[in-house]
Amino acid sequence: MTAFRTRLLTTVAATLVAGAAFAGGQAKDIVGTAKAAGDFGTLLAAAEAAGLVDTLKGDGPFTVFAPTDAAFAALPEGTVESLLKPENKDQLVSILTYHVVPGKVMSGDLVDDMKAATVQGSSITIDLDDGVKVNSASVTAADIEAKNGVIHVIDQVILP
Repeated sequence: MTAFRTRLLTTVAATLVAGAAFAGGQAKDIVGTAKAAGDFGTLLAAAEAAGLVDTLKGDGPFTVFAPTDAAFAALPEGTVESLLKPENKDQLVSILTYHVVPGKVMSGDLVDDMKAATVQGSSITIDLDDGVKVNSASVTAADIEAKNGVIHVIDQVILP
C-alpha cells in the first residue's frame, strides 16, 4: 500500500507541476515562451537582428514553426553570421517570416498536403504521411501555447 500511495502522490505532484508550467507558458508571449524553452537562442537573436521581436510580442495570434539552435547550426558554415549582418536584413526578414503563419494553427487543425500562407507571402506545405512535416522539416514538438499564438518546434530551417 505504501508503494502505491507513493506512486499516486508522485503522479499527482508531476501533473500539478506540469499544469503549472503549462499555465505559466500561456502567460508569456511567443518570444517569452521561446526564451523560457532555452533552445531558441539563434532564432531569438535572428528575430532581434531582423527587428521582429516587437511583432512577435504583439497581439497576434501567430503560429511559429520554430527551428532549434541545432537546426540553425546545421546550415552551411557562415550562413547565420552572414544573415545577421545589417546589409542582409531583408533576406533575414524573408526567411524568418516564412516560418510564421497568421492565426493560431494547432496540430489538430492540420490536414495532409495542406498549404498555409506565411507572413512572408509564400506558402508552406504540411505533410502528415510520415509524422508531421513542414516542407522538409519535421515537427519535433507541437502545440506549445503562448498568449499570442502557438509554437511548433522544427528540426530544420525552411527557406522560401
